Amino acid sequence: MQFDLPLPELHAFRSPAAAPDDFDAFWSRTLAEAAAHPLDPRFTPMSTRLSTIDVYDVSFGGFAGQRIAAWLMVPRNGVRPLPAVVEYLGYTGGRGKPSESLMWSAAGYAHLLVDCRGQVGADTPDLGVTGAPQAGGLVTRGIEDPDDYYYRRVFTDAVRAVDAVREFDVVDPERVLVAGGSQGGGISLAVAGLRSDVIGMISDAPFLCDIMRCATITDDAPYSELRDYLRVQRDKVERAERTVSYHDGVHFAARATAPGFFSVGLMDTVCPPSSVFAAHNAYGGTKRIQVWPFNGHENGMGYLRELHLEFANSLAKPEAVAG
Repeated sequence: MQFDLPLPELHAFRSPAAAPDDFDAFWSRTLAEAAAHPLDPRFTPMSTRLSTIDVYDVSFGGFAGQRIAAWLMVPRNGVRPLPAVVEYLGYTGGRGKPSESLMWSAAGYAHLLVDCRGQVGADTPDLGVTGAPQAGGLVTRGIEDPDDYYYRRVFTDAVRAVDAVREFDVVDPERVLVAGGSQGGGISLAVAGLRSDVIGMISDAPFLCDIMRCATITDDAPYSELRDYLRVQRDKVERAERTVSYHDGVHFAARATAPGFFSVGLMDTVCPPSSVFAAHNAYGGTKRIQVWPFNGHENGMGYLRELHLEFANSLAKPEAVAG
């Protein structure tokens, strides 16, 4: 069922959450600290049974120089240099197997699929803060201090992934898009807000937008992890609010300038529609949003993939659109 605001109100909705006064300084410092460590991207060719795509096992220096894993899938044919899509993953996800993620490379893009540190399916450990109280999952890891928060590390890794793919010899560094759904959609928003040099951003049902409000209007995970934490840590509400305010997708959206594509299911109880519209409505670049009235967090699935290609091609391969 549709449980959130009516669609006309969603189109007008603005999050009441405010960015901290030092939001930009916080992220400038964070990325400067990361830049002090070598990026050192490594692309190791892999032997696979794929006959039209070359696969590389990738690692690069992310937050604090810690090694982050990724796959790079590159079409064997196509005019060089290639546009690239950097894709970020949903909650609990890892990079999996290359054969599970072939759409972008099949469409003529170099595709960097970035692991998400510390998650169940990941090959990359999270070497951040340990020992502090947290609820199940990762949403509350390090939440007592913005510097220690889990997503500070994840967003930094994601920014560095853009630098890494640009180092690959067949990639056009001027044609890089970022994309993701759910948690990956929140990460792509963060990167678009922190990097003015990506040419497009795709964010499907983004997680981590209007975070504190979402913890009060949905019972579903992952937002329920935040509520579970605060149900016990009653004296830490203000500290948690302060920490997540530095990591809220609404604030990154307001700083983004690249064209953006959003999608939302109006029956989504995982990432409530009002939170998606909060990010979309705050977004600083040109934007569009695809609404699925009768879908939940599964969103548009195959229908959505066609829209992704149309959007990406219009930015990175306009000749394909014209043809």
